[in-house]
Amino acid sequence: MGGHYTWWLHAYDARKRNIGWRIDYIFISRGLEDKLKDAFILSEVEGSDHCPVGIELEL
Repeated sequence: MGGHYTWWLHAYDARKRNIGWRIDYIFISRGLEDKLKDAFILSEVEGSDHCPVGIELEL
C-alpha cells in the first residue's frame, strides 16, 4: 500500500516525488465500525504540507 501519504516535507520536491509520511488519522468508535463505507486521502488538495483525510459512513 505504498504511496498513500498525508504529509510531505516542503524541501526536495517531496510532494511531487510522493515521498511522505502517513501521520493524519481518523478514529471512530466501535459502534460506528459497521457503518464505515470508505476511508480516503485527498492528496490532490494543496495549500499545506498536510492533505485532508476523510471517511464515508452509511446512513
